Amino acid sequence: MSRGGEMVYIPDDSDFSSFRDQCESLEGWHCRYNKAGVTVWSQGQEESCTVQKIKTCISCKDVPAETLYDVLHDTRYRKKWDSNMIETYDIGRLTVNADVGYYSWKCPSPLKNRDFVTLRSWLPLGNDYMIINYSVKHPKYPPRKDFVRAVSLQTGYLIKANGAGACVLYYLTQVDPRGSLPKWVVNRVSQFVAPKAMKKIYKAGLKYPEWKRKHDPGYKPWVYPEQNTLPSVSLAELSVQHADSLENIDETGLPEDHLSTSDHEA
Repeated sequence: MSRGGEMVYIPDDSDFSSFRDQCESLEGWHCRYNKAGVTVWSQGQEESCTVQKIKTCISCKDVPAETLYDVLHDTRYRKKWDSNMIETYDIGRLTVNADVGYYSWKCPSPLKNRDFVTLRSWLPLGNDYMIINYSVKHPKYPPRKDFVRAVSLQTGYLIKANGAGACVLYYLTQVDPRGSLPKWVVNRVSQFVAPKAMKKIYKAGLKYPEWKRKHDPGYKPWVYPEQNTLPSVSLAELSVQHADSLENIDETGLPEDHLSTSDHEA
């Protein structure tokens, strides 16, 4: 998504339009999973390609689009529902609808845990909403020894209103995990991890209104930019995070039978 790759930029309307088209189109996508209201597609050279594009869709009854949009923005609430997350925080703001943030997550043992620094941008469109990101380098947040720094080439959400009080959520991601992963990991993402993650977001949406009523209900800086107290970040401080500049580890030999039981919560 970083336009040939050298200059960091804030996504514009054409980027959001392209992202939406990818979410809604079926051309070039292979269905990998379709059960209980969740569908997963992949794009890429099947299991041999670790930098696959994965797209997931779930229908969320009884969750308005604007509620799910709040859930995906609210880093305080994320600690409640995202059990894979180790840490997340906002680093600084670029504009009223773009910021830079950090996210780290647990990988299935014995794989090493991964982290990201990303430029995130969002766009409300009437009853529909989009949030997209890609990886950047920030001089104050270099790769850490205890994590493998992964690269988001393009990741995001499209939330489409579906009648009164319901919505459809699309999640599309193309990530370079910076490691040669075993085929069972790639398979597990589309068959197990992605569907379960979507169901978690749906459940989080159902519970969010009650939680938010008790936790600073008026505070939504993603809706009210005047509430944003993050320090300003200049685009000049950032550069595009190229995967080839990062450590590449080989985890292909790790057997599936070593998968820890806790990772079934993925």
